[in-house]
Amino acid sequence: MEYPFGSCPAGCYNVTSCFNLCENDFERHKQEKLDAPMPWIGLYIAAASAVCSLAMAADAFIGFRSKKLWFPCKYFALNATSLTLLAVTMKLTVDLTTRMKGLDDELAKLSSLFLMSTAMSNSMTSLASMDNSEVLLNLTALTILVFTIAGNICIHYVQIEDSTWVLFEVIVVIVVMFLLLIILCCSSLVIPTAKRYINSKYREMHKIARVEGGDCRLTIDEMRIMIRRYWVMAETGSPQFVMARSVLSATSGLICLSMALTLVEAHIRLNMLYFMSYPLMKTNYKWSIMWILYIQSSGVVLGTIAPVLRWYFASRFKISEMGLKNLKDELKIERYWTLRLVEWRESSLHLRIRNHRCRKLLHDAKRLLLNICIGVQILVVLTSKLILLISAICGNAILLCFHHIKILKRPDPQASDEGSDLSPYVLLLEGEGELPKKILANICSEVDKLIQTGRRRQPKNLLKLLNMSKNFDGVIKFDDNKEVPSLHSQGPHNCWSLSVVTLASIATALPNISKHKFNELLSGVSEGLYFVKLIEKYMDGDGELTSIRNTADAVWVGVELYNKWQDKGIQETSQSCQSCTLVLQELSGIAKKIVEDFKTATKDILMQNPLNWPVKVIAANSMYRITQTILLAHKDDDQETEEELFGRLFVMISDIFAACLTNLVHLIRFECHSNVIKERVKRVGQAAVVLGESEEIIEILQRRELPRFCMDPAKAANIEEWRMALMEVDNENLLASISAVSSNETSVPQSNEKGDLEEDGREVRIRCFNSTMAKWDEREDDEEAEDDLEGVVWLGVGFADLILAQYVSISGNVWRCSEFENVRIFEFVI
Repeated sequence: MEYPFGSCPAGCYNVTSCFNLCENDFERHKQEKLDAPMPWIGLYIAAASAVCSLAMAADAFIGFRSKKLWFPCKYFALNATSLTLLAVTMKLTVDLTTRMKGLDDELAKLSSLFLMSTAMSNSMTSLASMDNSEVLLNLTALTILVFTIAGNICIHYVQIEDSTWVLFEVIVVIVVMFLLLIILCCSSLVIPTAKRYINSKYREMHKIARVEGGDCRLTIDEMRIMIRRYWVMAETGSPQFVMARSVLSATSGLICLSMALTLVEAHIRLNMLYFMSYPLMKTNYKWSIMWILYIQSSGVVLGTIAPVLRWYFASRFKISEMGLKNLKDELKIERYWTLRLVEWRESSLHLRIRNHRCRKLLHDAKRLLLNICIGVQILVVLTSKLILLISAICGNAILLCFHHIKILKRPDPQASDEGSDLSPYVLLLEGEGELPKKILANICSEVDKLIQTGRRRQPKNLLKLLNMSKNFDGVIKFDDNKEVPSLHSQGPHNCWSLSVVTLASIATALPNISKHKFNELLSGVSEGLYFVKLIEKYMDGDGELTSIRNTADAVWVGVELYNKWQDKGIQETSQSCQSCTLVLQELSGIAKKIVEDFKTATKDILMQNPLNWPVKVIAANSMYRITQTILLAHKDDDQETEEELFGRLFVMISDIFAACLTNLVHLIRFECHSNVIKERVKRVGQAAVVLGESEEIIEILQRRELPRFCMDPAKAANIEEWRMALMEVDNENLLASISAVSSNETSVPQSNEKGDLEEDGREVRIRCFNSTMAKWDEREDDEEAEDDLEGVVWLGVGFADLILAQYVSISGNVWRCSEFENVRIFEFVI
């Protein structure tokens, strides 16, 4: 920095080389250093203002797009983030040290104040989505911020008397900020009472909305009606919607509009009166002040959209109700406005004070303070009701002048048809008028769009997979609990997803299968697992099967994306093993080694519970049991080819999916209802999408004859319950066959040359599980069977079915009856 000759008393030409600077030059040099980054600080203020403005604009856009004319706060809500951003945008108003004497400087400070008031009005409905502690914290922080801004503004204008050209606007906006703060506090007091009232009505309407007959035989149309009912209850009972249609919200919207008009007036007046008298910019923020001015002014405009339209539509609702109430009823203060304050006033103090006089004095002081608060609450609500009524009267007069009253009064036939049967499910507060049919129709159309969105995502590959299933036998056949010994004393339970994923892993490892079939299977399983995970999440409410579900998810990621099971390439296994038997033995051996190594290495008592096992061990245990079951069945039919085994696994997977997806109706019913008010809209929306995605699946499964236990959601959602129930059904069918033939003529079948029982060319094998010896005995001829089972009477049944009738009728412990080729196998427990 160069100085003219003689400007420094010490005779210095350069500041940096001077060791004896004068005080003025030193202070000026230091101030210039401090002022250098001010334009970048101004840019930071502009960026924070832009974020606030865009968030408010995004909420308005979403409201228009979804036809939610109450414009719920999703992106710009009153929380720690928004309050921090607002504090940054208020930097100009609380900056007492930086000189800002230009015209644009004053307008920028003014626009900051107006942006603050607009943000307060815009975020009012977000209070309804918070719990009591969040409301208290956020309102406390907002109150501190408002008082800080007001205090700094007062200090600035008291100390600097020449800055009075925007004094009127500043006073107005400060008063409005405090008024909006009072309205927010009044709104926060009514929120808990309104939520309780709405929840009570919801519980009552839930009983009515529930469709009779809790089975899984609801038609698609019945489920669509059910979803629409719950959607109407969820939307109209949404805390933000309840707050948005209140008179306080309408008042804040009108105040917000007046603030935006005042800012426009300030821009016009200052530019007309002082454009030639004052410089445009005279501040250390330099060029960044223009960015702040333009962005914050735009933010005021964008942020005004939602509050003003809330006021506008509230006025239109009031116009439609005009003539139905007298003035006294219009200005009536409902009980819920002051209920919380009254409860506080009547409650006792929670302070343990022994002195009776002091306790009485404090209680009287509390009652006096709360009486004042009740009076303020009544005054604010009454004024808001009067403002809304005047707005409706003026709006009605304007509409009459422009001959639009017929358009307003004329009912929308489509809306009336759509909403007529759903109007009883609209949740309203005491004293609220009926929701307009157009709004109700918009609410219904929104859920219809969600269903349509689901229809566009129909799982085509899963539908092909389900068409391969003819019954639910695969639910029993994939895991043989009787013949396959457990590797651990307490093995983990089966779950739908892990069973399907393990079967799919085995199927993809089989050799000599076309890639097209592999891809078709993987696509179908991937689409099916989406629904299975939803069902298992619903079924496992207490989280007991979380580890097993996580195992299925981890295994499927490896199979689908990397073609690996337990870090071993599936294709490598398929190429190294030339037959399906070798593949099954290889996978079974790997799985068995993993489980046994885990048992040997782990001594932790927590690992005695299978639910605490690592993912790798749970997956290995499932793989071992299923591969052993398949090997046993494959051994009985050693002529089975890879293609036939793949087809059998394909059908098993299809059967398991079919059984699991019978719970879709239960899932949709479960998703529709929620006791948590915040989750209702989200859950009903998810139920609508799932219905759209699964309509064809539900129709396919409802054409089948479902077991009786499917009526019970708890049993129908559990694969172990399915397995036990289907086994019982098989036993009942077998015993019924015995009873049906018991009256027939008894005949003893003749043995063939090998001594095997034979009738009509069929060989019969009897497998008996000896509970004492804990082993299976196989009898291939009638002599051994008759020696072990005295008093047995052989009955000749049609189609050469040979049954140990008397023994079965006595014991009743038939496990299952199966057939391979011409061999009929009956299995009993002795």
